[in-house]
Amino acid sequence: MSIPAHDLQLSVEEYLRLEESSDVRHEYVSGRIFAMVGSTEAHNAIVVNLTIAIGSQIRGSGCRAFSTDMKLRVEATNSFYYPDVMVSCESYQAKAIFKQAPCLLIEVLSPSTIDIDRREKLLAYQNITSLNEYAIVYQEERRVELYKRRENEWTVTVHTGADSLVLTPAPGLELNVSLDEVYEGVL
Repeated sequence: MSIPAHDLQLSVEEYLRLEESSDVRHEYVSGRIFAMVGSTEAHNAIVVNLTIAIGSQIRGSGCRAFSTDMKLRVEATNSFYYPDVMVSCESYQAKAIFKQAPCLLIEVLSPSTIDIDRREKLLAYQNITSLNEYAIVYQEERRVELYKRRENEWTVTVHTGADSLVLTPAPGLELNVSLDEVYEGVL
């Protein structure tokens, strides 16, 4: 009898070993793993648009943009996630398989992940002391919820239509991304 993957209890080390050889990506939450499903063309296009827009603006800053395949470790919640877009100013390590100190995280909502992204991940991500901004991007309408931490207080603003996002994920780093760029070729 096989046990569904989400019912297994794994240590962090077991999870990381499993991920090395798995054809399917899994997120890890307190010892349990959850298989990641494939994404739609719209989801993927938005992730690529965001990665290009942000990546081009942070060149030479010492920070890097990552998308979908770089794991994020949230030690406070004993979790590993695969954010859609992540910016980290951590030092470059060629063999690193996860980051722990992002300054910006972005999740593009899918029907199957909306509750996780808006509740579980929001709460987990707010435990990351280096994180200054978290954006939730809708794929079926031009809407972005932008959570910003300033002096240990989180605020949220909603951007729609022809708005632009002004992101300041790290000191001296200001990024401007229009919703036209985010949704180019999608909406």
